[in-house]
Amino acid sequence: MEPSNRKTMTNTRPHRVIYDTDPGVDDAMALYFALAHPAVEIVGVTTTFGNVTVEQAARNALYLLAIAGREHIPVTRGVAAPLVKHAEAPPDHIHGADGLGNLAQRIANRNTLDPRSSAQFIVDMARQYPGEISVVAVGPLGNLALALALEPQLPSLLRQVVVMGGAVMEPGNVSPVAEANIWNDPHAADLVFGAGFQLTMVGLDVTHQVILPVSLFAQIAQHHQHLATDTLHHAVAFYADFYSGLYPHVAAIHGCFGHDVLAFVALTHPEFFTTETGRIRVAVEGLAQGQTMMRRKDIAYPQSGWESTVPETRVCMQVQVPASKQLIERTLMSQWLGA
Repeated sequence: MEPSNRKTMTNTRPHRVIYDTDPGVDDAMALYFALAHPAVEIVGVTTTFGNVTVEQAARNALYLLAIAGREHIPVTRGVAAPLVKHAEAPPDHIHGADGLGNLAQRIANRNTLDPRSSAQFIVDMARQYPGEISVVAVGPLGNLALALALEPQLPSLLRQVVVMGGAVMEPGNVSPVAEANIWNDPHAADLVFGAGFQLTMVGLDVTHQVILPVSLFAQIAQHHQHLATDTLHHAVAFYADFYSGLYPHVAAIHGCFGHDVLAFVALTHPEFFTTETGRIRVAVEGLAQGQTMMRRKDIAYPQSGWESTVPETRVCMQVQVPASKQLIERTLMSQWLGA
């Protein structure tokens, strides 16, 4: 029997989005999906440490936008380390030392950073456009945590927040219980989940269901004949080599999980997902550090931390896999790139 609080998400309004990211191969995939999707307007890219250092994340965001002809979109540099815990080394073996599969070369571009911090940019945009801005956050959540410190009313100023991170029923990918983005800065994540945002969590419970083959990105690159899609194809091939070496069922199609791009799928096509709503807390220390714990039953637990004052999060538990894959293919194959 399905839980009584399970429901299907619906939303038809257009989306003005701040993309909070640590690019990263799947981050690049998500960025280009967002640029290609007609219902998304990226109004800024805020960067953080995670898959790479924050300096490299900012360089990658500037580069990916420049080669796609979107130099007008502002990019900011954000947090360089977790709020409390020690910083982890970037996973070069997953994304490459440069975050994009170790590109052989990069063309020169004149794209430069917005001078504001990522947290200040989020606050400025939320104040300028109250109720209009969605944040899609696909890395550690330090930028949102610092933005909350700058503007405690941020949850009421933003339209919504979509987080790619965490896991409820699915095992973790950096420990038996923790997903990498949350584990990288668990204190920031616990602050964000408890802040009162209209928040949707797109975690490993759904992202591990969607495997995208390298052949799809080869097809996209062949269709567009463009540096942006050639770069994405190269990066995804590197990324898929890692996942194919780890999971036999992924190796069978030489592909990778659609982690970050699913956050934008959830934003634009929430009807593809089945969700449960409950309170999320994050373990900030010990063997379970980074675990996203969800209160799924109405039980009077003896320990504190699960009171009714803790806001609820909408958590994606199931996804329509064929529909999501078709959407990603159709969107990236569309005519979204210039000459």
